[in-house]
Amino acid sequence: MAEKRDYYEVLGISKGASEAEIKKAFRQQAKKFHPDVNSGDKGAEAKFKEVNEAYDVLSDSQKRSRYDQMGHAGVDPNAYGGGGAGFGGVDFDLGDIFDSFFGGGFGGRSSGRARNAPQKGPDLRYNVELAFEEAAFGVEKEIHLNRNEKCTTCGGTGARDGSAPTTCSACGGSGQVQVRQNTPFGQFSTVRTCETCHGEGKIVTNPCAQCGGGGKIKKSARIKVKIPGGIDSGQSISLRGEGEPGARGGPNGDLYVTVRVKRHALFSRDGVDVICEMPITFAQAALGSEVEVPTLDGKVKYQIPEGTQTGTVFRLKNKGIPYLRGNGRGDQFVKTTIEVPKRLNEKQKRILRDFADVSGDEVHDQRRGFFDKMRQSFGK
Repeated sequence: MAEKRDYYEVLGISKGASEAEIKKAFRQQAKKFHPDVNSGDKGAEAKFKEVNEAYDVLSDSQKRSRYDQMGHAGVDPNAYGGGGAGFGGVDFDLGDIFDSFFGGGFGGRSSGRARNAPQKGPDLRYNVELAFEEAAFGVEKEIHLNRNEKCTTCGGTGARDGSAPTTCSACGGSGQVQVRQNTPFGQFSTVRTCETCHGEGKIVTNPCAQCGGGGKIKKSARIKVKIPGGIDSGQSISLRGEGEPGARGGPNGDLYVTVRVKRHALFSRDGVDVICEMPITFAQAALGSEVEVPTLDGKVKYQIPEGTQTGTVFRLKNKGIPYLRGNGRGDQFVKTTIEVPKRLNEKQKRILRDFADVSGDEVHDQRRGFFDKMRQSFGK
C-alpha cells in the first residue's frame, strides 16, 4: 500500500497556515479534482478523496494538533476509535459547501430561484455589405433574417389555448433534484438539473398545436437598420430587442449588425482620411496645371504648382470621412504620380530633344543629391 502524503503537501500550504488559508487551499484543490469536473477520471477521484481527507484533519484544531505531533498515526481511526481521518459517516450537502466557497453554480448547481428566473433571449448576428460612399455618409438598409419568435397562438407558454403548464412533480417546480450518494467518506448530497422538466420547473401536458409546446416558432423577419455615417469595416450596430425571445418572461436578445465595406476603384481609407492616387502628365507637373480631382462630394478643381515631383501629396481639407460620433470630417490626401509617355511621335521626340539641348548639363536637386552620394560611395 502506498505511503500517505503529508496533508500540508496535499493542500499545498505551509505548517503555519491559518484557518482561512487552509479553507482557501481546500476549495481550490477540491474544485480542481471534483468528480463533476473530471467525469470518469479515477486519478482525479483519488486525489479528490485525498484532498477531503487532508482538509478534514487540518480544519479540525484537535486533529491538526495530534497530526502535527504524531503524523498520520495521530489521526489513525484504528488508534482513536474512528475519530480520525475521514468524515465519520456524517451526512452533509457537498453542493452547499461548494456554493459557499464558489458562490454557487458548481457542477451544474444553481439555486431554484435563479434557475427559474426570467432569462434574456439569445443574441443574433448579421453581416451587411456597404459601398464605400454608404459607409462614409450613412444609409438605411433592410435586412432579411430567420429567427425564433414568441408563438402568438399560446403567447409563448407552449400550452394549448385554455390550458397552462403544470408544476413538475419530480422537482416541485425548482428545476433541480437532490441526489444522495454513499462514499467511503460518508454520504454526499449533490443537486442536479431535473431530468423530467429539464430544469424548467414546469411541464407542458397539453402542447400548443402551432409551436408543439416549445413556445417559439421560426419566422422570416424584415428589419430596417439605420447605419450611421463614418462606420468602418468590422464595426457593429446593436439593435436592442431584435434577437430571439427570452425564457420565462425574460426580454428578447439583441441583434448585432456587422459592417463590411467594399473596395472603391479610386479611394482607400485611413481612419477618417481618404487616400487617392492621381496620375498627372510630365507637362502638368513641370508647368503646373489646374486639374479635376475626384472626391466623395464630386469633382473639385485643384491647382497643381509647377515643378511638382512624383509622390507629392496634397491635402484637401474636410473632404474625408465624417466622424462617426460628433461633427466634422477627415481630409482627403491626393498623391501624385507622373506618367511618362511610352509612345512618342517624331514631333514630340524632337521637342523633347530640343528641351534637352536647351537644358544642357543642368542638374536638378534630386539628381544632384544622387550624384553626390554616388561620388561618396565610388569616388570621383
